[in-house]
Amino acid sequence: MGYTAVKGGQDAILAAERLIERILVAPDEAAIEVRQVLSQLGAAVERVLSEGGLYAPVLAALAFKQTEGDSSEAAFLLRAYRSTLPRLANAEPVSGDEMLVVRRISSSFKDIPGGQLLGRTRDYTQRLLDFRLLEGDPRLERRPAGAVPPGPIGQRLPKVSATMRSLGWMAPLTPKSTEPFDLTREPLQFPVSRSAWLQALARGESGAMVCLAYSAQRGFGGDGGHGTIGELRVGDLPLRVVHPLIGEPVTVGWFRATEVEMFGRTTAPTAPSSDQSPVQYGMSYGLVFGQNERKAIAMAMLDSSLQSGDGTGPAADPEMVLYHTDGIESTGFVEHLKLPHFVTFGSGLQLALERKTADPSLAGGRS
Repeated sequence: MGYTAVKGGQDAILAAERLIERILVAPDEAAIEVRQVLSQLGAAVERVLSEGGLYAPVLAALAFKQTEGDSSEAAFLLRAYRSTLPRLANAEPVSGDEMLVVRRISSSFKDIPGGQLLGRTRDYTQRLLDFRLLEGDPRLERRPAGAVPPGPIGQRLPKVSATMRSLGWMAPLTPKSTEPFDLTREPLQFPVSRSAWLQALARGESGAMVCLAYSAQRGFGGDGGHGTIGELRVGDLPLRVVHPLIGEPVTVGWFRATEVEMFGRTTAPTAPSSDQSPVQYGMSYGLVFGQNERKAIAMAMLDSSLQSGDGTGPAADPEMVLYHTDGIESTGFVEHLKLPHFVTFGSGLQLALERKTADPSLAGGRS
């Protein structure tokens, strides 16, 4: 849908921009700096990374500061910037078992190969305000001024799903010969492939995804709405590209990610071979930038519902899920209502007046 620019409000618009700049660049010692956003507001930065679809922590922190903490607007800025960047190479596929893990839990098994690693989490803390933060209590541990998260750390650990496959409880992985869908260069056209919906969900809006995943848990998303987390891991994954001179994959960097593998009972168990037990479990998947566990779990739940293919409930409807979890598109279309609609409203008003003139009985009523 196109909109026509309206003249006459330029002075007001420029004045509004100056009001924003006055806050962002005010010489106030309490003004937050980008390095402080990066080091102290990690959850917000990682949400912007995930929804913006660009792994650039400093730029995500800049966007968060520039938009005064509006994560949706910050993700829009980051995605808009990403669209201006040249594509230098395609990254090589990497496996989750290459992750240098800093946090790893399983809801399916108490004991898993390599052990569970609780790491940094608020899952078990009380949801109470910590008033020590108001006064700068010296008992609180502090990160050195200007410090940023360190480079890749952690350890490599085996996957729980690999153990399940070795026991014959899950079907073996089969390599795909087709190229994955590229959401940044091709529009969604239904029906969509699984690679397309996984890409769309990876940069989807966290709140919308949690909402739809919750609807599946409550019975509005087909058969796959409530699995069990086989493994949730947070850590650093390698970014590999093929070297243009030697033709071999080389690691050019690392990025923090959250990966979720969710197990669910299959509806029609099949035996992969005569010496193994029938395959009883399928798997759904979630992978997002940064430590964003809530979104990664919701992504795996939605992947499960979409794989069910029955179309019952909003979480199992691909068009419902993919169109309405795109935070940039939905935010833009909702907020465009703030823009001038003088012509369309005026034409509707004129039509109402003509009807009222033609039929006096409409006076005082609604048309």
